[in-house]
Amino acid sequence: MGDYEREEQLSPQLRNWMIQSLQERGISGPELIDSARLKGGISSILHRVSVEAGGDRSEWVLRQFHDEQWLSMERDLALHEGESLQQAASAGLPAPRLVSWDEDGRLAGRPAVLMTKLEGSVVLVPSDTEAWLDGLAASLADVHRFEAPDFQREYFSYQDASQLGTQHWSSVPEAWDQAIAYVRDQPRPEFRRHLIHRDYHPANVLWDGGVVSGIVDWVNACRGPAGVDLGHCRINLAMLHDAETADAFLARYEQHAGKDFQYDPYWDLRSLIDILFGPPQVYEGWTDLGVTGLSDALMAERLDRYVQRILEKI
Repeated sequence: MGDYEREEQLSPQLRNWMIQSLQERGISGPELIDSARLKGGISSILHRVSVEAGGDRSEWVLRQFHDEQWLSMERDLALHEGESLQQAASAGLPAPRLVSWDEDGRLAGRPAVLMTKLEGSVVLVPSDTEAWLDGLAASLADVHRFEAPDFQREYFSYQDASQLGTQHWSSVPEAWDQAIAYVRDQPRPEFRRHLIHRDYHPANVLWDGGVVSGIVDWVNACRGPAGVDLGHCRINLAMLHDAETADAFLARYEQHAGKDFQYDPYWDLRSLIDILFGPPQVYEGWTDLGVTGLSDALMAERLDRYVQRILEKI
C-alpha cells in the first residue's frame, strides 16, 4: 500500500462517514488532510487517507467496492472483509486492523471499509529470490495455523469443471483437457479447515526492511483447504516468473508448514480451473506496480508449462 497516485477529493458523504468512524474509535476531533489513490487495486478503489487530530497525523486505508458485477454476486463484500480482518486480528496476523465498514453504502455512498494502514511496500521482482519466497511461504503458513472455528465463511470453488470445454488459446489444449477431467472426475480430497486468505499472492504482501510487514486484501477470506491458498499463489508466481519459482515456493511452504500439510496436486489443478474465465492476460496490478516485459502471449506460455508440470505429479 505504499505506492499511490493523486486523485480528486473524496465526497463529503464519504469524508463524514470516515470522521464519524474515527471518532467512534476514540480519536478526538479528527480532520481529513488529504487522500491519494493507491496503486494495484483492480476490483475495488483504495485510498490512503491522512488524518490530523490533536496535533498528530496518522494514515488510514479506505476501500470502496464499486464493481457492480462483483456486488451483484456478493452483496456483502464490505461485511465480509470486516469479518475477515477481525479473524486475522484474532490470529495475531500482520493484517490491517478494522475501523469500520458500511455494508450497503447508505452511510458512505457505496460499500466501504476503513482500516489501519500498514508499513511496507509490494515486492514483485526481488533482489533475493530465495529470501523472498521464504518470507512468502512462512507468512502463508502462519495464516493456516489459525483454524478460525467461529468464522462463518466457508470455501467454495469459483468454476464448475463440468461446464468447461477445450482451451483453444493454449498450445497444449490436451493438457488442459486432462486437468479439467481430473478435477471433474476425481472426488474432492478431504481437508482440514483453516483460515485461508483466498487471494494470497505477491501483490497482496507488504515488505519492510527485507521482511514481510503485512498481508492485505482480505475480502475473500474464509475457512477452507490450505492447498487453495498455496495453489493460487503458485499460479501467480508461475505467471509472474516461471513454473520453477512456483515449485520453489511450494518447497519452502512445506518446510514451514511441517507435518500438518500434505501436498495434493488436486488443489493446484482446482486453483487453475478457477481462473479459466478466458485466455490468460497480464494482471493489471503487476503493470500498475511497475513490472515490465510481460505479455498475454507470455502468460499463456507460462501457464501451459505450469499445468504440464502439475500433471506430472498426478
